[in-house]
Amino acid sequence: MEAILAPSSSLDELDIPVSVAIDIILRYYFNYGQATGNDIQQVIRLPFKIVDEILARLQQDHLLEVRRGTGGLGRRGYLYAMTDEGKDRARDAFERSQYTGPAPVPIEKYNRAILKQTRKEAISPERVQQALSHLILAPNFHRRIGPAVNAGTSIFLYGPPGNGKTTIAQAVGMLVAGSDPIWLPHAITVGGQVIQLYDELIHREVPTEPNPNIDPRWRSYRRPFVIVGGELTMDSLDLRYDLTAKFYEAPLQMKANCGMFLIDDFGRQQISPTQLLNRWIVPLETEIDLFRLQTGQTFQVPFKQLIVFSTNLDPEQLVDDAFLRRIQMKVGVFSPDEKMFYRIFRTMCESLKVPFDKETFIHLLQTWYYQKNRKLQSVHPRDLLKIVVSLCDYVSEPYHMTPSLIDEACYSYFVSESDTPDYQTTARM
Repeated sequence: MEAILAPSSSLDELDIPVSVAIDIILRYYFNYGQATGNDIQQVIRLPFKIVDEILARLQQDHLLEVRRGTGGLGRRGYLYAMTDEGKDRARDAFERSQYTGPAPVPIEKYNRAILKQTRKEAISPERVQQALSHLILAPNFHRRIGPAVNAGTSIFLYGPPGNGKTTIAQAVGMLVAGSDPIWLPHAITVGGQVIQLYDELIHREVPTEPNPNIDPRWRSYRRPFVIVGGELTMDSLDLRYDLTAKFYEAPLQMKANCGMFLIDDFGRQQISPTQLLNRWIVPLETEIDLFRLQTGQTFQVPFKQLIVFSTNLDPEQLVDDAFLRRIQMKVGVFSPDEKMFYRIFRTMCESLKVPFDKETFIHLLQTWYYQKNRKLQSVHPRDLLKIVVSLCDYVSEPYHMTPSLIDEACYSYFVSESDTPDYQTTARM
């Protein structure tokens, strides 16, 4: 990584076309009028020696002029402003792109950095168990999740709704994000085009001490954790070109590189599972993703993240065998048995400060599950007890459990004709 992160020592050694950096600076001055050399360095994130060389060149070409010096900062404190000729050149720069931010790094360096930083650290069983410790799961469930996380390729979580698939996936995501941080650039460049990688909703910077041996275009971040649900579209999985701004935004799977990408509620997206299959079947196999610029130029990037699919639907009806074969680990998350349901219920009682009542719990099982042939779900204790809490709050009573109170909570929670109360009988009661 040292060679990748090493800063350029001069303008001649800059790893991107100088014209790209000049255009960014000209657009910045056009937008803000005037700025010091120090201001420009904060924006473009190049070593000041290079920024100083560019500013000197622009001054020599009569595109910028020094308005005044600022005491104590040397050339960093020179206040520059645009000349009329500089404004004309800035307008030309805006025709090419409106990107004004940190200078991009070349795609080749980005690819090498991703491959170097793909997580190789084995996550111990203790860490996996700790990540799942807030959940009540089947014995040794961690042995199904842990090897999949360490393989770092793909997991398929399936099973009926309400049993913790999303919560499990989020716990795994936080486990991955909590591994060693990674170095990422704000943007990359391919064929003179800028692709913005940084996303403020995804990338969480890890503060580091200034280091002259690290190119300031690179920043340290927590490993990304990207979550999408039913809103996922094909556009989100490809380069998105802004016709006004004239630069690209990286797709979601590229933003998730070296981290985790959770596709929640898989099968209910705006795109069909088949479309997603066709888009990702090659990347899942080769760990390489291909993209095409509007100019027609193609390029590839590593496809290096833990992909997690979570679905309530039958996997065999959702996707074909070709897709399932490319997902290494399939993990079923099913309804709890009575013993697990009891543990979950007791845990939620403690969490919500509702005194547990065994008689009421037995009434709940017999009346609302066994008699109605309803399956136990892990989420039910939390949801029903929250309703009990709301009912007690409503009449200013201490939190408690009774069969009649749990009945009222169930009438409010479950949706079926057989669960609808007889309001006249209830009123007489």
